[in-house]
Amino acid sequence: MAANPVCIVTGASSGVGLWTTKALTARGWHVVMACRDLAKAEAAAQAAGVPAAARTLLHIDLGSMASVRGFVQAFHATGLALDALVLNAAVYLPRLKAPMRSPEGYEISVATNYFGHFLLANLLLGELRQAKAARLITLGTVTANSEEFGGKVPIPAPADLGDLAGLEAGFQAPVAMIDGKAFKPGKAYKDSKLACMIMSRELHRRFHAETGIVFATLYPGCVADTPLFRHAPAAFQTIFRGFRRISRRAMCHSRWPGSGWRRWSPIRASPPPASIGAGATASGKAARRSASRSPRAARMKRAIAGCGS
Repeated sequence: MAANPVCIVTGASSGVGLWTTKALTARGWHVVMACRDLAKAEAAAQAAGVPAAARTLLHIDLGSMASVRGFVQAFHATGLALDALVLNAAVYLPRLKAPMRSPEGYEISVATNYFGHFLLANLLLGELRQAKAARLITLGTVTANSEEFGGKVPIPAPADLGDLAGLEAGFQAPVAMIDGKAFKPGKAYKDSKLACMIMSRELHRRFHAETGIVFATLYPGCVADTPLFRHAPAAFQTIFRGFRRISRRAMCHSRWPGSGWRRWSPIRASPPPASIGAGATASGKAARRSASRSPRAARMKRAIAGCGS
């Protein structure tokens, strides 16, 4: 096992995360399946044919900063090296009437999708620095990019972090949105993914030249039938699948809409290019636009610096 490259995949018990795990193990990788429900992950891995010798299951609840830190400690205890980190897991709760809170008191979509991954990535940068060709891959979404058709749909509103007023205020109740405005659960998801895309770009700016780590984001394609959408109305999934067939080229540049795992594994497993710019990432336009507004990246760093303390 030590001779095989190692990749951590969050949310590896279903959807894109599971099939990314299967694709990577088929290419000779050992995958650490970072999941909240280990029994579900074990059953899913067996059903998908992921070899037991090619996987390690470790518990993580990305909505809990304590759980993220516990996961990192458990990973260190395995003695495995780390060659790649795939930030895939997410929650999408569009029908909430009031915000759910993480154990630390943060709105749950931002806490899980962004804060948890932010903390995990920063805690594991030391391990990635030691790898010869490390990569940190982040799942973006077209719905967080207002320059794409999917990001222009005002349901409930386009992603917009504003001036980070919610973060500056501490992001505790009654604050539930990054921009400090009224709670909109669907927008909270979009905002959290935009924040992840900005994070990837900022990590690239700070660390790529020094460490050689490749930081990239991508869209998984137009897919509405993974467990991510289990809390969305059934009508949404039916309508979205039909819409995907009609307008997939407007929504996603990939010729494989809905097949995100086919894009994950080549991006992770193929030899890296001689050089890479953050603008080449699938989410580069949105991240570049948002990161360029005022000193936003620096303010975001200050606002969330204590989220895991």
